[in-house]
Amino acid sequence: MILTKIIPLGFLVTGVFLLTQVILPFVSFEIWQFGQKYENAILISPNSRQDSQVLGVSVQNKDNFPIFYSTLKRETESPYQEFILTVPKLKIKDALVKVDSNDLSKSLTHLPGSALPGEKGNVFISGHSALNRSLSLKVALFASLSDLKKGDEIIVDAASAKFKYQVVNFRVVDPTDLSVINPPDDQGRYISLMTCVPPGLNFKRLIVLGKMM
Repeated sequence: MILTKIIPLGFLVTGVFLLTQVILPFVSFEIWQFGQKYENAILISPNSRQDSQVLGVSVQNKDNFPIFYSTLKRETESPYQEFILTVPKLKIKDALVKVDSNDLSKSLTHLPGSALPGEKGNVFISGHSALNRSLSLKVALFASLSDLKKGDEIIVDAASAKFKYQVVNFRVVDPTDLSVINPPDDQGRYISLMTCVPPGLNFKRLIVLGKMM
């Protein structure tokens, strides 16, 4: 008799827990997005270059998941195959980033053909997000990107050089918007960190833009 009461209660508790894990991140992100729009901080100056002019980059579905896929080749081969990313505010330390990679399954990836750390242009890095933030540092490093604020540091170690960037803006776009690959101007040295939002879902993409200090 007691067992027949405990089992349904267990299912109920489990269902409420799972539902909470899905709803809370979604609601939290929507509140964050509203706050950013209210502060006019989520807007980036319009870029005159259009999506169609990002030659060599397309959006492809991989396991029903739209990703940026680049066939861009750099004139001079990168002197290294990976570099290290640190974001102190998010407790991301010494995360491995594969250079010129389209494979997001094993690590953070640097979009093939985008700027290398320290170069003019936009160092474009992609990573997964997750519903459960407690697992984010192991499973999806970019789950808490929305916790960043303007002025926070992004640090890159490439070969024997260290580059520091400062968060300057945010942008939320459709998964097919390739314009975010372009830097805001032709002279600056930028870095972009991209992930799916709301956390664990792939409705939109959040891009955190940093500029070299």
